[in-house]
Amino acid sequence: MNSFQITFYEDRNFGGRSYECSSDCGDLSSYLSHCYSCRVHSGCFMLYDRPNYMGNQYFVKRGEYPDCMSMGMSDWFRSCRMIPMYRGSYRMRIYDRENFGGQMMEMTDDCDSFMDRYRWSNCMSCHAMDGHWLMYEQPHYRGRMRYFWPGEYRSFDCMKFMSMRRIMDSWY
Repeated sequence: MNSFQITFYEDRNFGGRSYECSSDCGDLSSYLSHCYSCRVHSGCFMLYDRPNYMGNQYFVKRGEYPDCMSMGMSDWFRSCRMIPMYRGSYRMRIYDRENFGGQMMEMTDDCDSFMDRYRWSNCMSCHAMDGHWLMYEQPHYRGRMRYFWPGEYRSFDCMKFMSMRRIMDSWY
């Protein structure tokens, strides 16, 4: 079995036609007319409600997801991206202003609330130096999320983040 494998289903509760995937897929409608449920056999994936890795993001790890609506999606899965396993150190600089402005904190672990830890109302830019991260709009890992891999992120398209966690190899 590949280290990344997910099966998408046209209907809820794993019904209808299926499509098995072991890589990134920019447009699931090339294989299925719609996609309402999935099973992750191995690896971790980010699912998107629009083609070409756009729109809202939904993180899934090994397990069953019988109904995309129960995950908070307003529509069906349209694209997916594999999240590579990472076993190194984790390091990210977060800023309370866009374009790396304002106060900066260097993170090496999870933070369930920027307000509780730093008295920040939100994070508005970041530089992910090592590791793969999920950032959430609300404290305690709730609300909409975004996936960050090593790189610079000067702005978050009107989103503000209040908590973050590392994507750990134990999730695979």
